[in-house]
Amino acid sequence: MASWMWLRCILGPHLQRIHRSTDQSRPEGRAGRRGWNYQPRSLEKHTASILGWASALWSLSYYSSPLLLCYLYRKGYICSSKLVPVSQYVGTVLVCLLGVACLRGWGRWKNSEYLQFLSILDENKKNHTPTNKKTLRCYDFDFSFWPSDFSWTEVSNPKLSKAGVSLLKPEPRLRGAADSVLHTVRTLPCHIISFLIAHSFGRRMLYPGSVGLLQKAMRPMLLQGQAKLIEECDGQRNKLVACDGNEIDTMFVDRRRDGGQTGQTLVICCEGNAGFYEVGCMNTPLEGGYSVLGWNHPGFGGSTGVPFPQNEANAMDVVIQFAMHKLGFQLTDIVVYAWSIGGFTASWAAMSYPEIQSLVLDASFDDLLPLALKVMPDSWRPLVQHTVRQYMNLNNAEQLLKYQGPVLLIRRTRDEIITTTGPEDVMSNRGNDLLLKLLQFRYPKIMTDEGIRVVRQWLGSSNPLEEASVYSGYEVDDDWCVSVLQSYQADRDVVFPWSVGEDMTMEGRRQLALFLARKYMRNFEATHCTPLPASEFHPPWRL
Repeated sequence: MASWMWLRCILGPHLQRIHRSTDQSRPEGRAGRRGWNYQPRSLEKHTASILGWASALWSLSYYSSPLLLCYLYRKGYICSSKLVPVSQYVGTVLVCLLGVACLRGWGRWKNSEYLQFLSILDENKKNHTPTNKKTLRCYDFDFSFWPSDFSWTEVSNPKLSKAGVSLLKPEPRLRGAADSVLHTVRTLPCHIISFLIAHSFGRRMLYPGSVGLLQKAMRPMLLQGQAKLIEECDGQRNKLVACDGNEIDTMFVDRRRDGGQTGQTLVICCEGNAGFYEVGCMNTPLEGGYSVLGWNHPGFGGSTGVPFPQNEANAMDVVIQFAMHKLGFQLTDIVVYAWSIGGFTASWAAMSYPEIQSLVLDASFDDLLPLALKVMPDSWRPLVQHTVRQYMNLNNAEQLLKYQGPVLLIRRTRDEIITTTGPEDVMSNRGNDLLLKLLQFRYPKIMTDEGIRVVRQWLGSSNPLEEASVYSGYEVDDDWCVSVLQSYQADRDVVFPWSVGEDMTMEGRRQLALFLARKYMRNFEATHCTPLPASEFHPPWRL
C-alpha cells in the first residue's frame, strides 16, 4: 500500500494553489485569505526545480534543434563513433532525472496537504458527483489530470464528429482532368513546402501563445490571473472535449444571481494570438457586470492540440454547446466578443449559430493574407498565398457576411499590428476593410462608389474631432436616417442584403452611408494590445 501511494505521488500532478471555498473553514494562519500557493517541503521544492529546468532546456533544444543539428553535422559529430558516447551521456542524465522524480515523489508523500489533494482527485475519478467536483475545484493543478466536465458527443452524433465542424473553403479552380493532373504534379513541391512552413514556424508565428517557452515565462502571471478569477469572481474552471479530441480549458463566471439585466447575458470571449483567458479580454465584460465564459485556444494554457483553423472552430463549437446544454443559456442570450485574431472563431460562431444575440469584434481584420504578405519577403508571395489559403485561411469577412444579426466593430486608431504600413496610417488598418465589406454586402444600393468614398473619408479620421467634422460636413440627419431604415424594414423582408437607397438622391445615400458606418464601427484611441475599458464595451446598434 505504501509503495503504491509513493508511486501515485511520483506520477501525480503538480499542485500549484489551493482555493478556499466559501463554506470551507480557514486554516490557521491564513485567516481572511481566499487561497494560498501550495507550499512543498524542501525535498519536493528542490527536486521540482531541477525537473522544471530540465523541461525548459528540453523545450529550448526542441525549438533550436534545426540549427543545432546543422551545427553538429558541420562539426562532424553526427557519426556512429560520436553518437555512442553521446547516447551514454543522455542515458545517464535520464537515469538521474528518474531518481530526482522519485525523490520528488518521496517529498510529496511526506506532505499531508498533497496526500489530501491526491485522495480527493482519486475519489472524483471514481465518483464524478457535483459534490466531489466542487471539492476538487478548490485545487489548481496540472490540467491534463482534470476530469472532463463536458464532451461534444453528449449532444451530437459521435459518427459525425471525426471530420470536425464545417468551414468555408476557398473555391477550387475549374480544370480539365489532364490539366488537373499536370497542375498537381507541377505544384507538388509547393504543397510540401507549404505544409512544412505551416506546421513548423508558420503556426508559431501566427499563434505565439502556443509556444511552450512563452507559456513557461508567463506561468506566474497566468496563475495569478486564474486565482483572481476563481477567488474574487467565483469563477468555475471546466474541461471540455471537442469533436477532434482536443481538451479545451475554460473559465465561467456566473452573474445571473446578482439580479442585474447584464448578468442574464453571457459573453463568450475569444482571445488573441498570444492571449489567455487568465489575463485577456475576459476582464472587459466582467467589469461591465456580464456573465462571462472564457476559453483558451488549442495549445494554449491547459488546452491541448494546435491552433489551426479547423481545431479553432471545433473548440468554439464545443464552447457554445457547453454554454447551451450545461450552463443553461439560450442562443439569444449569448454575445460573442473577440479581440484580434479571435475574430476568426467569433465570426465562425456567428455564421454557424445565427441566433446569437450579437457580435463584437475588437481590433480584428477582414483576412489574414494581406497581413501575412506584409511581414514576408515579396519573392515568397505565391508561397505565402498558397500556405495561408490551404492551412491558415482566417477569412473573417467571408464568415461575417453570413451573419444577419447586430455587429459592432471596434477600431484601434493607433493599431500597429493589423495595419499593412504602420500605426500612423489609419487607412491601412484592415478593420476598415472589414467594415466596408460588411456595409457593401448589407446595403449595396447605399454603398455605391460615392458611398464608399465618403465612408473612406470618415475612416481617415484619426481622432473624434476629425470624425465629427466629416460627419457634420455632410449634414447627416440621424433622425431622418433612422426613419428611412425603419420604413424599409417595416415594408419588406428584413434579410440582408437590403435594397434601401435604390431610388434615393446622392445626398441621401451619402448621409445613410456615414450614419451606418458610425453605427457599425466605433473608434478607440489606443494601440492594439491596450485593454479595452468596460466603458467602451457596448451592445451593437439595433434598428
